[in-house]
Amino acid sequence: MLHPDFVLAFREAAPYINNFRGKTFVIAINGECIARGNLYGLAQDINLLVSFGVRIVLVHGARPQIDEQLQIRNLPRQFHHGRRVTDAATLEAVKAAVGGMRHDLEAVMSMGMPNSPMHGACLHVAGGNFVTAQPLGVIDGVDMQYSGRVRKIDTEAINKRLDQGELVLMSLIGYSPTGEAFNMTMEEVACQAAIALKAEKLIFMVQSNGLVDADGVLHSAISAEQAEAIQQRGIDSDEVSVSLPYAIRATREGVGRSHLVSHAEDGALLVELFTDYGTGTMIARDSLVKVREASIDDVGDIMALIRPLEEQGILIKRSREHFEMSIRQYFVVEHDERICGCVAMFSFPDEGMAELACLAVSQERRKGGFGDLLLSHVEKQAQLRGLKKLFILTTQTAHWFRERGFKPAEIADLPAARKELYNHNRRSKVFIKPLA
Repeated sequence: MLHPDFVLAFREAAPYINNFRGKTFVIAINGECIARGNLYGLAQDINLLVSFGVRIVLVHGARPQIDEQLQIRNLPRQFHHGRRVTDAATLEAVKAAVGGMRHDLEAVMSMGMPNSPMHGACLHVAGGNFVTAQPLGVIDGVDMQYSGRVRKIDTEAINKRLDQGELVLMSLIGYSPTGEAFNMTMEEVACQAAIALKAEKLIFMVQSNGLVDADGVLHSAISAEQAEAIQQRGIDSDEVSVSLPYAIRATREGVGRSHLVSHAEDGALLVELFTDYGTGTMIARDSLVKVREASIDDVGDIMALIRPLEEQGILIKRSREHFEMSIRQYFVVEHDERICGCVAMFSFPDEGMAELACLAVSQERRKGGFGDLLLSHVEKQAQLRGLKKLFILTTQTAHWFRERGFKPAEIADLPAARKELYNHNRRSKVFIKPLA
């Protein structure tokens, strides 16, 4: 028995699997994730990524584990401007927490994954002194002692391990050339590693579904500038508030994409990476959405996009030859470099008019405003060419266009050349919109 949902999902994931092969992902897991017991399913998913040829660097935090060690040792928690003040005794607690975490992570990554998709997988975990650290020093009169920051990432050593198919495990402890250990933040280590390795992705696993603004709206795909604006208005999640600045910084310094993904929802990482709609928040340096002129290489994507609308009779059927001959009249809208909409504009300069035709948006993006974006682009293009009116012929989408300022018109109102091509059997309705 066929399972169409599986087939469609696998086909949707295939381009991502192909694109991610050989790319480096830095995945940051905070101590809260591990303390909540959400690691087993995540370990399966990370194993799966490695089996696809993705190069994984896993950076872990240990805040609650360090606090637990401090409590056991009857030591106080000391913070200054959100950073832990690490004296010699606290550093020993940090070492104990990180050491225990490392053993737990290596153990779960080494499991044979019985009764799972990754049964029998053999994943080698590599660690080492990959991070050179330096002290934070004295901040506002407070000596931060063994609290430090990243000075250098040993990319050569990390890449050698990744080239051998190993998973590289990094912690929040770094070492100085003088042999001292320093306590850093997991977020900084992950961000600096991603930048230094020129990673394709930096992924922060957080408790929430992603970046949720003060109004409770989850933002699935935004630019770094938009993310900063949301941050300034306030975020409820402490984990996201800590991770977001590093996610933004990474994209501005060369990392392809940053993601905020829930570690509380099983499989969220796979959904985020291998579907068009995702499940968390993806952040890019620039806008993820852009409209551009179509090229001959886009013909196949455009034909696949409009095929469902042709089958429903919403659009007339067009041949490949038509698209190849008329491709310069087409525009496409891309979301994260994937075509999700198209439109054509045919000019009639003698009458000062242009026809908007073949407007199509993929099913999963129809609520994202992409149709309005394409319409606005055509209107601007027509105005730049000195045209005064925009017209459309439609059989089933009249209300959508009427809501956007198009008025009913007659066939006689069409340009002469377009009247000659009018299909009286189809009986399309004519609508015209004046351009200001």
